[in-house]
Amino acid sequence: MERTRAGAAVFLMLILGHLGNALEVPLDLAQPPTITQQSPKDYIIDPRENIVVHCEAKGKPHPSFSWTRNGTHFDIDQDPKVTMRPRSGTLVVDISGEKAETYEGIYQCTARNKHGAAVSNNIIIRQSRSPLWSKERNEPIRVQEGEALVLHCRPPAGLPPPIIFWMDVNFQRLPQSSRVFQALNGDLYFSNVLTEDSRNDYICYARFPHTQTIQQKQPITLLVLNHGSAEERKPTFLIPSGSSSSKMVLRGQVLELECVTEGLPTPEVSWSKLSGEFPDKRTSIVTFQKILRIVNVSDADAGEYRCTAHNRLASIHHTIRVTVKAAPYWITTPRNLVLAPREKGQMICRASGTPKPTINWAMNGIPIENSPEDSNRKVEGDTIIFEEVQTGSSAVYQCNASNEYGYLLSNAFVNVLSETPRVLTPANQVYQVIRNNHALLDCSSFGSPIPKITWFKDSQSSTLEGDPYLLHENGTLEIYVAQALNSGKYICVARNTLGIAENHVYLEVKEPTRILKQPKYKVAQRNRNVVFECKVKHDPTLIPIMIWLKDNGELPDDERFLVDSDSLTITDVTENDAGTYTCIMNTTLDHDSASAELTVIEQPDPPTDLELTDMKPRSVQLTWIPGEEHNSPIHKFVIQYTDSLHDHGHWHNLTHVPGSKTMAHLELSPYVHYSFRVLALNAVGLSDPSNPSHMYKTNPAAPDENPSGVKGFGIEHDNLMILWKPMSGLQANGPGLQYKVMWRQKDVDKNWTSVTVANVSKFMVSGTPTFTPYEVKVQAINNNGIGPDPAVVTGHSGEDLPVQAPDSVQVLVLNSTLAEVHWEPVPPKTVRGHLKGYKVYYWLERSLHKHNSHRVEQQLLTFSGNKSHGMLPGLQPYSLYLFNVRVYNGKGEGPASSNLQFETPEGVPGRPSFLRITNSNLNNLTLEWGPPNDRNGHLTGYILKYQQVNNSNELGPMEELALPANKTSVTLPNLKYSTRYKFYFNAKTGQGAGPVITEEAVTIMDEAMPSRQADIATQGWFIGLMCAIALLILVLLIICFIKRNKGGKYPVKEKEDAHTDPEFQPMKEDDCTFGEYSDTEDHKPLKGSRTPSNGTVHRDSSDDSLVDYGGGDGQFNEDGSFIGQYSGTSSIRETAEAPSPVNTTAMNSFV
Repeated sequence: MERTRAGAAVFLMLILGHLGNALEVPLDLAQPPTITQQSPKDYIIDPRENIVVHCEAKGKPHPSFSWTRNGTHFDIDQDPKVTMRPRSGTLVVDISGEKAETYEGIYQCTARNKHGAAVSNNIIIRQSRSPLWSKERNEPIRVQEGEALVLHCRPPAGLPPPIIFWMDVNFQRLPQSSRVFQALNGDLYFSNVLTEDSRNDYICYARFPHTQTIQQKQPITLLVLNHGSAEERKPTFLIPSGSSSSKMVLRGQVLELECVTEGLPTPEVSWSKLSGEFPDKRTSIVTFQKILRIVNVSDADAGEYRCTAHNRLASIHHTIRVTVKAAPYWITTPRNLVLAPREKGQMICRASGTPKPTINWAMNGIPIENSPEDSNRKVEGDTIIFEEVQTGSSAVYQCNASNEYGYLLSNAFVNVLSETPRVLTPANQVYQVIRNNHALLDCSSFGSPIPKITWFKDSQSSTLEGDPYLLHENGTLEIYVAQALNSGKYICVARNTLGIAENHVYLEVKEPTRILKQPKYKVAQRNRNVVFECKVKHDPTLIPIMIWLKDNGELPDDERFLVDSDSLTITDVTENDAGTYTCIMNTTLDHDSASAELTVIEQPDPPTDLELTDMKPRSVQLTWIPGEEHNSPIHKFVIQYTDSLHDHGHWHNLTHVPGSKTMAHLELSPYVHYSFRVLALNAVGLSDPSNPSHMYKTNPAAPDENPSGVKGFGIEHDNLMILWKPMSGLQANGPGLQYKVMWRQKDVDKNWTSVTVANVSKFMVSGTPTFTPYEVKVQAINNNGIGPDPAVVTGHSGEDLPVQAPDSVQVLVLNSTLAEVHWEPVPPKTVRGHLKGYKVYYWLERSLHKHNSHRVEQQLLTFSGNKSHGMLPGLQPYSLYLFNVRVYNGKGEGPASSNLQFETPEGVPGRPSFLRITNSNLNNLTLEWGPPNDRNGHLTGYILKYQQVNNSNELGPMEELALPANKTSVTLPNLKYSTRYKFYFNAKTGQGAGPVITEEAVTIMDEAMPSRQADIATQGWFIGLMCAIALLILVLLIICFIKRNKGGKYPVKEKEDAHTDPEFQPMKEDDCTFGEYSDTEDHKPLKGSRTPSNGTVHRDSSDDSLVDYGGGDGQFNEDGSFIGQYSGTSSIRETAEAPSPVNTTAMNSFV
């Protein structure tokens, strides 16, 4: 997976760095000319097109142009074929009707205005040439096989030189190798020739790149003679010759060293540098190791290079001494100077080369020594020094650096101006940069004297200097690692002695674009769906654009490709969808990308080209060609066959081989018409079957095997059934399949009785003695012979019912629920069949207790095998059981033994049938119970345990009481009133206590309390008091209702404070007396609603009646009057805004 990032600041850095190389003077100011465009020094023209020689310049005023040709003035007006473009120095030569070579020569352009003159390079114009090959007749070349050979090309000289290549008459490149190759000079070299090199169309072609024409040499015929085997020979250098040579190359050009050898066997070539290592990124060895190439040569590439050629006979060396020369190249290019009057300055022109170049100065195109004297100007080699320049001394100076390998020419002007500062960068420009990247704020300015640049941020008064700021010479402010806090307004101030100028720019630092969840490598089956996720975080102020690529190109124009905001879905994947998918999130400032590969797999293609080889009577070899794996390796090949003779159309698996094999040795059966097919299996599944192979028929033979699954058993007591699994046609080995069935009584008969049958799989032997062992076997027979001697299987004739019951039957009672039965096994002869086991039938005759006399159905336990005892579990205690024992075989059960009986001892009783509380009083309770349904013996009594249970369900001390067996109730005195008790009750026999039954009950409250309440409730004064209170509450409710509807409030609290009569106080909760009103809660029920003070209706409280306290059975008398009492758990509450809720039962009684 790959990720890449890019920043927009890089491009800006390149531009600003470029601008820093030259001083730009605004074109509205006076300035000498500057050459802006010119044709190359070596200008090769196409003779079929007009000649255009470029020369463009700028200046104020706009310059005029003139040309020289071959060192003399070129009068354009005198040649009607030559024109100069308006406001330009570019020449256009119309060559129609003229030869282009007429205008060959050395041209130089001069651009001039009143402030100076700039000149162009010497432009050498030459016409491109692609001459024809001289006519020649090539005689066939005859050479002995193994000899060395050179086929010369010798193309005509062209301008520029042609590109050489060798092809045949069909324009196909001739094959090349370390033995046959093309040298740098275009010749074709043979280290040694072979017979197959003979041909009549060795053609050398020369392509002239400028005119895009191709010239062809006459074909060369090569005849290789074979007069016996060639003698081997040591390597020899053909190019270069001898043991050493030298080569010169210019700095910056391409160095090509060549070693062309011959020998037999073909020599191998290798390269080394004796004085160091090859430059890694600039070195390549091409043309079958024959050519060493180093690009962009530097001084360090000088030295000795060794070429080594060797074959098995010898090794030879050639040393090439490389020297590096250099045409002039710039160290310091002269730069324009803008000076104010009386300012100083210097112009430097520094160049290097090998040999060292000479520096010559000119002013306005005239050698400086021939220019007017200027006391304020001094030339010191490569530097011109200006002292106190004067107005009007502007000029263009030319620096020429030259040596024997070339020259450099550069124009630079001195412009004497007085100009106030101006900022050239547009005002209020907004710079956007990604966090942690470079930020470059431009402040391009001009003024004379040159202005000094200072920067400020926002409203700060201090200049921006030092970390993290860097001020460049051209006024650009750099923030090396921009952060969010660097965002804001920046002020650039340009100042010189004549004035001041400022400009405002803005910096916005944005968050970088990041792919948070990258797409992952996917392996998908064909016709499945694939989803690549690409979740991105970006600066919210930048507009993102998501792009998906496939293999670095656009996604296919297919509706199966669904691009979402953060994913790419490919539905119904095909093999063509495999590749690398890249998600790119672009913003205007940066981007982030991530890639993942999709591999599409599917089941393999079926194998092809099935072929049968090595065919033998019982075997054959099958080979095939695997089909396409579809990106999932084949695990194995499955070989299937069909038998058109016996089972036409049905395919069966024969064998399988690993996926790395493409052949299988197959073992075959006789008398089968085989056709084979192969299927390939990979991780996806099985391929479709291959096409069937040719049919292969095997000859019939005697059976190799006999039927399997042979059995002998009886259906009835006097027969024997012999059964076997029929053989298939594949197993029969030939026609006429039959079965020879043989049997004899084991250990009695010596001879076999046999019968031959066909088309069946069983045979019945009748009249056999009951359950007698027989030996049986079945042999296969066909028209070609009999099968091998069959295996003998022992079986028995039919079974009959056993004739004897088990003897010596006994029983041992182990405990109240378990008994063990013993018997004497019957003699084997009396079983008359396969002994399966013994069965014990037993049943409960009756219980030994008079209260449990029910009878249980007969039960059965089976004991497999030749057992002599068994256990009877789950018996009923204290009961009488009867049982008998029988033997059984495959036919059925034999006679039963005599019935025997046994008694089980007592056990613990079951749970009492019930336990209930029949009478609950103030301090006593009465309990009644029923005896257990399963007494399991004589009851000896009952055990009663009980304990108190408090409100938190904690248990008090346990009390225990033993009760006789003949009791069915008990009254417990001296209990605590209004208390819950828990009771534990169980029965016991002589064997112990049985399981427990539990119950809970509560004693009632003191009866005095409800009786007193009932007495008060029947008093007339109490009834009257209740009526008065109810009437008062009703009046208060009506008044409050009226006040609320009018928006006012009723001062209930003030009225409450005015009451001093205790009879008008509300009842307390704890003693059923009236307590205090409360105004701490603001209950505001809906209009007409009635709820208790806690917001819920407590039916158990509000509906309490005399039934709960005094044993009464209702709340009302016959006339419907109220006879109950307020609950002790309710209270009356009032607030200043609403009346207290009233017990609905009480209100209903008054209304």
